[in-house]
Amino acid sequence: MYTRPEEQSNQGWEQTVVMDVSRTTVLVVEDEAELRQTIVESLEAEGFAVAQSSDANDALERLEGFAYDGLVVDLRLGDADGMDVLEQALARYPEIRAVVITGFGGVEEAVRAIKRGAVEFLIKPFQLVQLVQVIKTSISEKRLLRENAELRAKLHDRFRFGGMVGGSKSMKHVFSTLELVAPMNSTVLIQGETGTGKELIAKTIHYNSPRKDQTFVAFNAAAIPESLAETELFGHVKGAFTGAINARVGRFELADRGTLFIDEVASMSMSLQAKLLRVLQEREVERVGTSKPVKIDTRIIAASNVNLHKMVREGNFREDLYYRLNVVRVALPPLRARVEDIPMLSQHFVLQSCKNNNIPARTLAQSTLRLLMQNTWPGNIRQLENAIEAAVAMSGASNEILPEMLPEEIRTPERSSVVPSMAIPDEGINFVSVMSQVEKDLILQCLERTGGNRRQAARLLNLSRTTLIDKLHRLGIDDTSAA
Repeated sequence: MYTRPEEQSNQGWEQTVVMDVSRTTVLVVEDEAELRQTIVESLEAEGFAVAQSSDANDALERLEGFAYDGLVVDLRLGDADGMDVLEQALARYPEIRAVVITGFGGVEEAVRAIKRGAVEFLIKPFQLVQLVQVIKTSISEKRLLRENAELRAKLHDRFRFGGMVGGSKSMKHVFSTLELVAPMNSTVLIQGETGTGKELIAKTIHYNSPRKDQTFVAFNAAAIPESLAETELFGHVKGAFTGAINARVGRFELADRGTLFIDEVASMSMSLQAKLLRVLQEREVERVGTSKPVKIDTRIIAASNVNLHKMVREGNFREDLYYRLNVVRVALPPLRARVEDIPMLSQHFVLQSCKNNNIPARTLAQSTLRLLMQNTWPGNIRQLENAIEAAVAMSGASNEILPEMLPEEIRTPERSSVVPSMAIPDEGINFVSVMSQVEKDLILQCLERTGGNRRQAARLLNLSRTTLIDKLHRLGIDDTSAA
């Protein structure tokens, strides 16, 4: 029999749109509704903010978008093995405190759960006060779990390709594309916002290709004046222009038998685009000041932070060059679209910074991870890396990185109001109508972000799927295409 505290007024996780990241949070994964609610109420009575899932799929979706301090998971779930939830939670958040419960447990399962990283294993029926005390003690003690070097290496291998880190669906798709294209000689076009790691992608392709022992040469078209760009790319002969006292080899020739990475290709002038097109067609270059062609064997990887296809339609980029470059396209998602990768990336940057500065390894507090995951990161991965570098520098003798160690703009980001600014007339407004429209806009934004997936949209809004469906019907939103 389960011992439960006095009945509490359940405010309900799913009625809260914005979660207070400063509170200690626990995810309860249990398919028995009555027991799950009892555990939730017991933890809430002790001041925890509690989320709940009735199945593994919902639990894994929640873990992708939020860094919980604690996890309570049943080993026997209707749709999966609770051990899978435990392992994926610990892989993403090494510092999460996990308690495993089961009605079919034995010594072997207990040992397996503890080895995986659980702090306790409870066999039903158990005293709820025991479960609550285990969660409270394990979190308050803040025992910093140190990953075994071999397990860490396996984790990195699982979610890495070259120097890149990521376990989200979008990045797995990128990795699979790179695995296919890297051994080829095909021209690649990388598109993504500033700071998403386009040059890292280019280097990854090069160093996983048969050309890896040859030269990788980078050229930033936006950083070099147009008057110098041609000679930088194609080289020049002695006396080709005033000041050309010696002949010079261009980037194409330097990258012969290797790879030339042309960044910000959209900034090239039309005349330079025409010359680049000829090189791609003929596989030869002419140095400035001579008409003698030089044969080259150079793989081209181009990158742009703007939509080249749109530029073609607007007449600002050559259509024939676009199709020459866009043989294989790699689209890099912005960091805000792959929030589930932030814990892994953050831990990677912490270890990297500690190693570069020759200091002992630091760990990230769960509250710090929550703050990082709520930021919109307009500067993408580059901004995240810089923020982590600053936090490591401010950590001093502490072996744990706390929220206050992050840069101020990360701790207190500028947030736009959810309610749009509007002039309120003298006669007032229809409050119910206005708030219904705000609610509708929020739901539509979340559905658009998740590609119409109701379950994922509900997770973003911290609503149950059934509550979201009720709202869709009430607000008259046509969502027949939603999952």
